[in-house]
Amino acid sequence: MRATKTIHHDETRIRVEFSYNPEQVSRLKQIPGARWSKTMKAWHIPYTKEAFEELKKLFPDVEYDHTPVFSEITGVGALPSDLKQLAMDDTLPKDISKPEDESAVLKKTDSGGISIEIVPKTIFVRMPKNETDIQFLRSFKYARWNKVQFRWTVPNFGRNAALIKSYFGSRTVDIVEHKSDEQNSQNQSSPAQPAYSRNDLLVINHSNRFLKIYFAFNKELSAALKKIPYCSWDADNKCWTIPYSEKFLAEVKIISGQYALDFNYHEEQKLKVLPRKSKYDIKNYRACPPDYIAKLRELRYSKNTLDVYIGMFEEFINYYEEHVIDDITESMIIEFMRYLVNERHVSTSYQNQSINAIKFYFERVMGGKRNVYIIDRPREEKFLPEVLSEEEVTKILNVTDNIKYKALLMTIYSAGLRISEVRNLKMKDIDSGRMQIRVEQGKGKKDRYTILGVKTLEVLRKYVSFYKPKEWLFEGRYENQYSISSIKDVLRESVLKAGIKKHITVHTLRHSFATHLLEAGTDLRYIQSLLGHESSKTTEIYTHITTKGFEQIKSPLDKLDIK
Repeated sequence: MRATKTIHHDETRIRVEFSYNPEQVSRLKQIPGARWSKTMKAWHIPYTKEAFEELKKLFPDVEYDHTPVFSEITGVGALPSDLKQLAMDDTLPKDISKPEDESAVLKKTDSGGISIEIVPKTIFVRMPKNETDIQFLRSFKYARWNKVQFRWTVPNFGRNAALIKSYFGSRTVDIVEHKSDEQNSQNQSSPAQPAYSRNDLLVINHSNRFLKIYFAFNKELSAALKKIPYCSWDADNKCWTIPYSEKFLAEVKIISGQYALDFNYHEEQKLKVLPRKSKYDIKNYRACPPDYIAKLRELRYSKNTLDVYIGMFEEFINYYEEHVIDDITESMIIEFMRYLVNERHVSTSYQNQSINAIKFYFERVMGGKRNVYIIDRPREEKFLPEVLSEEEVTKILNVTDNIKYKALLMTIYSAGLRISEVRNLKMKDIDSGRMQIRVEQGKGKKDRYTILGVKTLEVLRKYVSFYKPKEWLFEGRYENQYSISSIKDVLRESVLKAGIKKHITVHTLRHSFATHLLEAGTDLRYIQSLLGHESSKTTEIYTHITTKGFEQIKSPLDKLDIK
């Protein structure tokens, strides 16, 4: 067994390495704060005298590394410089956890010296008292004075570190910068790039979600690509990315011809998202705390948001099933986020929702008892929605024989409704006199009116006369609301019968409604109103989906006299 000092998620820890042995693992777990790290692939314990003495007691043969993995991170008193000293020094002061004496710190900083320590998530600044410098540090979001450690702390994200180093650069500054094991490994290896030549323009379609575009450096070609909406540079993969659509793919092909490049197109399969662990697979499954649910209801969150937050928070607390919820640290939250991305392969949207569900507990339920913590949020991915052509919508409706199912799908498509909105429709919401449908308390707790198609009204009348619903427009077996899963099953069966291979959801009908209205010449402002979008930017996405008029565009290569 070997022990070394390390920094794990901005915290000084003792790393314990040994060949797997269930008995040794069981004994190591007796040390308070012992944890397994998936990133280090090793056990680690707190960097304290008590924890290390317990480690020696349990494992007398443990070896100590004479050289620490990282230089000391100060702030909790003068700790020994390495683990050997920690093991041998039985005369360590009992107040090891106390901060440095304030007068000693002030004496250091009053001399004019400035020390800046940069760790992966935080920047620590010690400096003489100066109102101008204090105002500068306060300009950073979440910057604060630590009364215990007598230094300023600033989150290390964006350009914060560069700005601070630049500001103090002209003065005598002692700068220490640390990098985590994970960052070092990332710097040593970058993602492998696909092979392509100087005469190629390589396009990789990632599961019909986005396009990765690779080519030899060409300033003019890059400028042409940047004119395509949502085109952005992916620094990690060193390529341009564009949301997938037939329209954008055709534009890229035209641009490839303009620069006399060979257009190489490949399709890449998306990583399969692993499902959340079932409560029946977890031995001591913990339900969401009642205070969490009560706070959600107190703030009048919708039932859908309530269900999502509860499910995601339960996944989080059961990931750390052996820990008290209030003892979960920021580093543990970040480790859980990495699990979602690297092991479960969840989407950016899911990851952001999970962050919000966790923050809701610590910030809203706990009432701000914990310090503000910074979690790196992923950049929102720009995807264009899948849409059906008018011919495909016709096929789906024509193969739907059941009058109730047909009325259901026609109502969704003809009015551009969300699945929750069609489920919540009541008989009184159909206004045949004004040919409108009233959507009550839709997304964002907003009411709106949308259109009622003539053919939709005819089918609805046949359906109502046969099924005789009482309160809800579409009722289940026991006169309650039709379930979400049943609505999805209805569409799935019709899509299979129609022989359509696209990935179609109920929301696809809403996207198709908006796209077809736009292609028919309907003003974007009216479409925004019918869909209930708060921002016009949300509606503008449909301008990038339509391919109407694309057949009239000819590649300039077709005009050349090539033999």
